Parts: sequence; structure tokens; C-alpha cells
Amino acid sequence: MAAAALTAAAPAAAPATDTRKLITFIAMVFGMFMAILDIQIVSASLAEIQAGLSASSDEVAWVQTSYLIAEVIMIPLSGILSRAFSTRYLFFASCAGFTAMSFMCSTATDIGQMIVYRALQGFVGGAMIPTVFAAAYTIFPREKQPVVGPMIGLVATLAPTIGPTVGGYLTDLFSWHWLFLVNVGPGIVVSLLAWFLIDFDEPDLSLLDRFDWWGLAGMAAFLGGGEYVLEEGPQHDWFAEQAVAVCAVASVLGAALFFWRAFTAKQPIVDLSAFQNRNFMFGSIFSFVMGIGLYGLTYVYPIFLARVRGYDSLQIGETMFVSGLCMFVAAPVVGRLMGKVDPRLLIAVGFTGFAVGTWMASAITKDWDFWELLVPQMLRGFSLMTAMVPINNVALGTLPPARLKNASGLYNLTRNLGGAVGLAIINTLINDRWDLHLQRLHESVAWGHEAAERTLSALTGAYAGMGSDAAVAATKRLALIVRGQALVMSLADVFLALTVLFVALAAVTPLMSRPGRAAGGGGAH
Repeated sequence: MAAAALTAAAPAAAPATDTRKLITFIAMVFGMFMAILDIQIVSASLAEIQAGLSASSDEVAWVQTSYLIAEVIMIPLSGILSRAFSTRYLFFASCAGFTAMSFMCSTATDIGQMIVYRALQGFVGGAMIPTVFAAAYTIFPREKQPVVGPMIGLVATLAPTIGPTVGGYLTDLFSWHWLFLVNVGPGIVVSLLAWFLIDFDEPDLSLLDRFDWWGLAGMAAFLGGGEYVLEEGPQHDWFAEQAVAVCAVASVLGAALFFWRAFTAKQPIVDLSAFQNRNFMFGSIFSFVMGIGLYGLTYVYPIFLARVRGYDSLQIGETMFVSGLCMFVAAPVVGRLMGKVDPRLLIAVGFTGFAVGTWMASAITKDWDFWELLVPQMLRGFSLMTAMVPINNVALGTLPPARLKNASGLYNLTRNLGGAVGLAIINTLINDRWDLHLQRLHESVAWGHEAAERTLSALTGAYAGMGSDAAVAATKRLALIVRGQALVMSLADVFLALTVLFVALAAVTPLMSRPGRAAGGGGAH
């Protein structure tokens, strides 16, 4: 949808012999769009899914968590699978499996079924994301990157941004089942196109003879356990919850096993040597932090709009659509600038614009609405696209084709891990600062403070119709007002912390090497 619109002018720019590749790539990008969209599409509709499946609030959270844990394991694994089975077979199996599991999710009758189907959906669908990134830099020459780069950059940032919007609309207009059924038709089409059109490489099944099963076990425990800790820790006081503590230990032991095998196995499950390339290393760091900004604000804005403003999922989606629209507008502009401007400058401008947007948002009050949020959201949309496209190009553009499939998995993993780490930090920051601001505000509304007593007296008068219960109702209402104000203040602190983070990133951008000037193959070390 978004990718196809962007490429309207692409056939005219590409030679006729590239038409097949372009059609194939657009189909693959659409598959990636579905996989990334499904990370966030259920986030605005968990309450409806909870009611439909008669699940508890703790259980329904696994609809999101199971998908993320499974996907984060598959993304780095896709590198060796793509080399062993070829892009064609892996992408077809991934897209077809994702489509089948989407249908199965829509048929779930209890929370147990839903969690299993979502985990399988995330696992098989996760291979599409890095495969598309690798294909972009494998099948298209450098002069085509100004067209291809914005396309995958737009999808990688737009899909999670509009996920809550799309989910809100589908649930409001139809039912929660359509969060998954919407993938079936396009998924079948993309699967068929992948089977008949992808011919970029050949399988090398000999790689399976030396498959590192211990490395896979270590990686699964390391990433899966770590993802669970980051997802569930903030809600359960971290290691005070037994399951979180057990997964943390499993993650540490898995990390030790994984890194041991990565450096000693003849054919490790993931080749970490790509990090020797300075641009890839910095690009991965930037991608990690972009994940914090991308997924973090997609989480923070709905908290404010739902808990403070009282918006439903559809209203939240409509308010946040501004960022997605700005990304769509910015993508072709950034594509044209890519060949004319030092990408490091674009990255620095993107980070700076993001920091300005979060700095403006740090002045947030409980009365902010669509118009007050408009400029910060516009800056977020334009800045994400301005930074993401050149980061993709700088990170992957200096690597030789033989290392792209593995490096693409690592690179995409950093963005997802950044999102997970960012959400955990943001949740912890919100909770800690909320408690602090509540404590300070309680001191301001104690007896003897004229403003507090005046407000309480006005509220008691408003509830006069309740008779003797008016004073109790007024006190509860005042407590809610105080909690709401403390929440707004804690969200302002989050925006301020993000501002500092992105200013720091803009400052270190010059440490990267400009693509085309770095040494080929190994890159700049």
C-alpha cells in the first residue's frame, strides 16, 4: 500500500530489464509491511481481544509478547536460512506461513490458541523483514538506491506508526478478527509472486550439514528470555516476579552460550564479523536508538491520549496519523537528497529534528489536544524518515553482497531490541517519576493549602446532589486529578530524556564514514 504508492515513478527511472526485479521487490516490501504492521496492529485493540477470548489482562498481554519473542529469534536466524534455502524458498515459506497463522489467529476461541498462533505468526513472518533489506542492496545497483532506500525506510517506520490507527479502524468498523483476516488476501498474492518471480540466488543445502544447534539454543534463550524480561519486567517490579527472574538467568546463560559458539564454531548461527565494519557498527547503534524513538513514542502518545484525554482507540489512531502522513511525504524528498547530500548530514538533521519535537512535547499539559500535538508529531514523522533512510544506506551500503544476508538480520534485530529496551526504560521511567510527582503533589494538596481547599470545596458543591456522600466523591475526584497531573509530568520527563538522547546521537554522527569513500568489502574499520 505505502510502498506501492512511493514507486509510481520508479519504472520510468529503471531500465526495462529491471521491471521484473522491481515488481518482485515491491511484492516483498509489501510482505515486510504486513509483518512489521502486525507488531503494533493489536496494541490499540487488546481490550476487545481480551473480551472476545474471555482472558485476563495478564493473559491478553501475551498476544503481543509472544509475537515479539518469536520474531526477535527469527530475525537473526534468517541470515543462515536464506543462504541455505535461497531467498525464494525462505521468503515464500515465511509469507505463506505468516498468512496461514494470520487466518488461524482469527479463528482462535481461547487465549491459549491465540498465544500459540501469534508466536508462530511472529516466528515465520520475522524472516521477511531482513530478507527484504538484504535483497534491496543485492539486486539493485547503487544508482537505484535513492528509489529503493526510501521505500524500505518508509515501510520500516510507517508500519509500526500507523499500526494502532489501522487496528483501531478495523476493530471499530468490523471486529478484532479483522486485525488478522486483513493479511490473508494480500498474503496469498505476495506468496504467489514470491514463488514465481524471485530468482536472485540459489540454495546451498550443505550449510545445514554444519548447522550450529547449540548456537541456536543459546540465541533463543538469550533473545527470547531477554525480550520477556524487557516486556514484563516494568509491570511486575522486575526481579520480584519469579518468571522475570528465571528468564533473566536464562537470558544471561543463553548469551554466554551464544557468544561462545559465535566465536568458536566453524559455522556460527550468526556471523558477528559485520560489526568490524565501522559504518555497520554505528548504523546498528543508530538503528537501536531509532527503535527507542520509533516504538517509544508510538507507546507514549497513546498513554497520554487514553488515560489523560480519555480517547478511544479510533480517536487515538486519528490523532497519531499525522506522523505517518509526514513520513509518506518525506520519503521521496529524502530519496532525492540521498544522492546530493552527505548522508551523515541527513542523519544529524533527522536526529536534531526528533530532539526538537520531543523538547516541544516536554511542555505537555493535561489540556493538550490534536493541535498542540501537531507540530511535535510532524517533526517526529519527518525526522524519522530523514534519519532512517540514510542510516540503512550507511550501515548496509558498504558491505559486500556475501555478507549482506547475515548483516541484514543483525541490523534489523538492533531496531527491534531498541524498541524493547526503550519501552522497558520508558515504562520504568514513567512509574518512578509518577511516584515522585505524586509525592510532591500530595504535599501541595494537603490540608491548609488554600488552592487545594478551594478546589475541594468547589468539587463538593458540584456533587451536592449526592447528599452525605458529596465530600467522599469530591475527595476521590481530587485524587484522580492529582494522579492525572502526576502522569502528565512523568510523560514530560520521558520526552525530555528522549531529547537528550537524540541530541547526543546527532553529536556523534560525524564519526561514521561516508558511503563510497569507505573501503569496499571490509569497510572502514
